[in-house]
Amino acid sequence: MTSAPPSLPIGRRIKHYRRQNGNRSVAVIAGLCGITERYLHLIEAGQKIPSTEVLTRIANELGVPAAALLAEDPPGESAPTQSVAPAVARALMGHAPARAGDPASPAQLRERVEQTWHVWQDCKERFTEVARVLPSLIVDVERAVRAHRHANDPAARRDVLRVAADLYGLLRSYCRRTGRLDLALMVADRAMRAAEDADDPVRIAAAAWNLGHVLLSHNEPSAVEEAKDIALVAVEQLRRTPETQESCAVQGALELVAVVSDARRRNWWEARQRLEQRAAPLARRAGEGNVHWTVFGPTNVRLHAMSIEMLAGEASEGLRVADQVDITGLPSRERQFTFGLEVARCHDLRREDAAVLVHLLGLEDLAPEDLARSPLARDIVLSLHERVRPTFRPHVTALAERLQLI
Repeated sequence: MTSAPPSLPIGRRIKHYRRQNGNRSVAVIAGLCGITERYLHLIEAGQKIPSTEVLTRIANELGVPAAALLAEDPPGESAPTQSVAPAVARALMGHAPARAGDPASPAQLRERVEQTWHVWQDCKERFTEVARVLPSLIVDVERAVRAHRHANDPAARRDVLRVAADLYGLLRSYCRRTGRLDLALMVADRAMRAAEDADDPVRIAAAAWNLGHVLLSHNEPSAVEEAKDIALVAVEQLRRTPETQESCAVQGALELVAVVSDARRRNWWEARQRLEQRAAPLARRAGEGNVHWTVFGPTNVRLHAMSIEMLAGEASEGLRVADQVDITGLPSRERQFTFGLEVARCHDLRREDAAVLVHLLGLEDLAPEDLARSPLARDIVLSLHERVRPTFRPHVTALAERLQLI
């Protein structure tokens, strides 16, 4: 799913704060919390997820808020240093050099935006490649929007607004993946405004899908819940329009935002039910595709089924579902990467270190820049490096060094 990476293991944070705040033993903390030493060992190893009551007791004994044990950022570690390219940020803020000559036509801009979307979804070095073309593309699209704002050609105005909405959708994904949620929220709002000005119901729904993904990237439960609310409002609005293959696909993508929101808030039953009863039928009607770059279809629905089990800690069930998925036809390298990372996480939960390493090395070959930027991937590599047996240690150490983790 095109959502925020899953939460980092609670156990790793408990171990961090146990060592940092007094360096007390597992036996001591377990005894004070009224649980067995073995149970706390399993929690710290990521093999058990504590109940809310147990988590609260542990947090109290460690002297930290319970939220600190649920946060997505790993404690005591720096986040990836890669961020939005400065030239992209300057262009978004309107600080790029002015252009001379006539504005580009909507058709020319449409071709450039679609080419950039293809690079973003299918290039191994996609962050580097799109950063080269985005600054000038932002300037040219926004210049064209201004030029057509009061022009006498409503069709051209609508076309350029559609192009702008699609560009801002790409920028939402780029800014989110580079850790600039502030810019991601800004461009998601611009996408919505452009789609509304173009009076394009399907693009308005796609803009809501973009906004939902920005909210899913936040740690706050209220933001995650709001993502679902926005998605379902957009679904209801889209239902008022004539059904097409395009509208089915975007409606299904919005349902997946709601599915992820449920799963992120540990409403496993609701997430599974919505996936089966709402998203899956839409996927069958829409078929495999990439409408508005959502990659929505039956395969993506199955990927979300596996994601739910991974988030729920049901590693065996997640791997069983994954075995039934064929991702070779997916048009998005990013979606393939997310699937592979979640499979690696399921093996990580089962402490199947050889399988974890194989999948991580495969992901490095598939999308090296994504691997370097993923908080979940970095956490898996660090955890693997801590526990791996000597047979695999040189390979894990080399990978950790390439990711600049050690």
